[in-house]
Amino acid sequence: MYYLDANRLIPFQKCDLHRLEEGPPVTTVLTREDGLRYYRMMQTVRRMELKADQLYKQKIIRGFCHLCDGQEACCVGLEAGINPTDHLITAYRAHGFTFTRGLSVREILAELTGRRGGCAKGKGGSMHMYAKNFYGGNGIVGAQVPLGAGIALACKYNGKDEVCLTLYGDGAANQGQIFEAYNMAALWKLPCIFICENNRYGMGTSVERAAASTDYYKRGDFIPGLRVDGMDVLCVREATKFAAAHCRAGKGPILMELQTYRYHGHSMSDPGVSYRTREEIQEVRSKSDPIMLLKDRMVNNDLASVEELKEIDVEVRKEIEDAAQFATADPEPPLEELGYHIYSSDPPFEVRGANQWIKFKSIS
Repeated sequence: MYYLDANRLIPFQKCDLHRLEEGPPVTTVLTREDGLRYYRMMQTVRRMELKADQLYKQKIIRGFCHLCDGQEACCVGLEAGINPTDHLITAYRAHGFTFTRGLSVREILAELTGRRGGCAKGKGGSMHMYAKNFYGGNGIVGAQVPLGAGIALACKYNGKDEVCLTLYGDGAANQGQIFEAYNMAALWKLPCIFICENNRYGMGTSVERAAASTDYYKRGDFIPGLRVDGMDVLCVREATKFAAAHCRAGKGPILMELQTYRYHGHSMSDPGVSYRTREEIQEVRSKSDPIMLLKDRMVNNDLASVEELKEIDVEVRKEIEDAAQFATADPEPPLEELGYHIYSSDPPFEVRGANQWIKFKSIS
């Protein structure tokens, strides 16, 4: 028997700490409602990414495309630990965050296929999606980190009790601009949570070959840090709540390292097996898959039945299929809209095209 108000106390892995006397708790209450929501969200992100893979191989999606299947606990857990009014900026592996920040699968897949119904009207594509309090989707390695510090500065300047989650990968962690952002954030005590999604490979280079120190949570030096099990949605949620409370208390920035793993290659042009073995990928799938871990917890703690979770799987698959149908049938934006939406609230003006005789009208 499963009750709507059922909840269980769930233990999880302790976080490693840097310059912190205390860290997040090692147990948390998981309600049936929360568990089912996290399961549906992670399964939706997983199925959406697999559908994107299929559409890319059919040449319906073109250009750059970086998938996040395997890393679902990161985007879902981070969102569960903050408020909708808080802010988030990330790199180009952004589809999952775009969904958890509130956009529909339909809008995301239509953006991937370059259609008018996409979240950026078909003009942004995989790396440039935006939502309320979500600033992308940024294509330049590491460039979003100073922007995230700037968003945190705006939060402090405007006197709002908000934080900014600023994400980057292990491949970007050696960028000089990240350390400049650390320094400014620490000097000005900005409410910024710097988050390194460590999926063990920067493109095709393992962290051991790329970094003299792989303790990314200590990289802030003078900034406190946490190393978190990024495959456990509850561990990510509680660590995020802890980090957000640290920032809201006026203690300045904090650094989180999420230890995670991507099943796909770096991008769709990378098969992902030239620098790691298929056996390694399969081992992570069988032992640490974030959806499997949550499912086992839900079933073993009588918060849901296997049949109930299978019903969610069926509903999610139908939602993804419907969204994919829309994303392939929706029209592309017309050429005359190429200059639209450069600014959010400006009067119309003309934009020069590829030469001085081509003009496009820009409407906000």
